[in-house]
Amino acid sequence: MSTHAPDEARVIPLRPQGAPPVQAPAVREPLWRDLVGGVLRRERLAQERTLKDVAQAARISMPYLSELERGRKEASSEVLAAAARALGLGLADVLSLAQEELARSARSRVDRARQGRASTGRHDGLCLVA
Repeated sequence: MSTHAPDEARVIPLRPQGAPPVQAPAVREPLWRDLVGGVLRRERLAQERTLKDVAQAARISMPYLSELERGRKEASSEVLAAAARALGLGLADVLSLAQEELARSARSRVDRARQGRASTGRHDGLCLVA
């Protein structure tokens, strides 16, 4: 039986009093292979070309190119240069586009961290009303 009056709200803390605040999980920094793969895919799609077409031009297998685009494989510099050439780009172009994406990602993480520090609202409990 409850000792609270029926018209009184009861707050149940989600964590013990005095417990340190729970840190938000760190955002995973993108891997280089994900960035490079994304650049290759975006460029291929912008040119309205198929995986098969680009893979043949680069003289690499279609499944391997697909894995590169999805960030599943790390490409050697030779394979990456061949894929870039097949798209009419230089290796420096692909790497520059990947670096720009990495910089955007880093700025976004910094902005989110600043917003998190600026937030003053705290929610330490759960209120259920019946």
